[in-house]
Amino acid sequence: MRIITLNINGIRAASRKDFFTWMVRQKADVICLQETRVQYEQIKSDPDYFPKNYHYYHFDAQRKGYSGVAIYTRQEPKGVTCGLGWPDFDKEGRYLQLDFKDLSVVSLYLPSGTSGEERQAMKYDFMERFKEVLVKIRNSPREFIICGDWNIAHKNIDLKNWRSNQKNSGFLPEERAWMDWVFAESGYVDAFRVVNQEEDQYTWWSNRGQAWAKNVGWRIDYQVVTPGLRDKIQRASIYKNKRFSDHAPLIIDYKLD
Repeated sequence: MRIITLNINGIRAASRKDFFTWMVRQKADVICLQETRVQYEQIKSDPDYFPKNYHYYHFDAQRKGYSGVAIYTRQEPKGVTCGLGWPDFDKEGRYLQLDFKDLSVVSLYLPSGTSGEERQAMKYDFMERFKEVLVKIRNSPREFIICGDWNIAHKNIDLKNWRSNQKNSGFLPEERAWMDWVFAESGYVDAFRVVNQEEDQYTWWSNRGQAWAKNVGWRIDYQVVTPGLRDKIQRASIYKNKRFSDHAPLIIDYKLD
């Protein structure tokens, strides 16, 4: 089972860069997208957005051109959950869950705090409330793969200039401690790091300077899995041959039907 996650930073812009041609060639079973920046009504009549043999599910932001998550899947799910039941964040389209037989896959777009103190406070609020969701998931009999842009680099190895970013959103001590809770105390697994412990493995690069050319990046896109899936992780890669957005697709193969 191949799963891809990507903050696409505008699905229409990525389409113009031949994202869907690339996507189909990957033969992935599930593709989770974040920051689609579109509403269904804007694309529903364009076949380019609906590749053959894929089902499309989406949870769009109320505001046009903002946020939004989507999932493409070969297999039709048994259940679909849009949002977390939180009106303040659900209006931004940040959580979409598909339930299959005994596995759920989530496309998550955790808020960023880079635009100022107010948004950072909202990010902390989301993180605190999301703890309850993660606890509930861990107590369920289902396995989960939570894909998405978590907007936090967990450890020093996960960003190039960690020393100079310790006071910046995305690498604040409180954010990293929260990730410690996710992976250590709660028992979730960072699927990528199970099979790849190398340095300089990033999924996002700033548009400033020559961050992409110099590989001065951050690893803030994850596939976070419940512990029952740890032994099912086979291989992981970050696709960088072509750019579809300021993030790169994270591709992970699981030994699952």
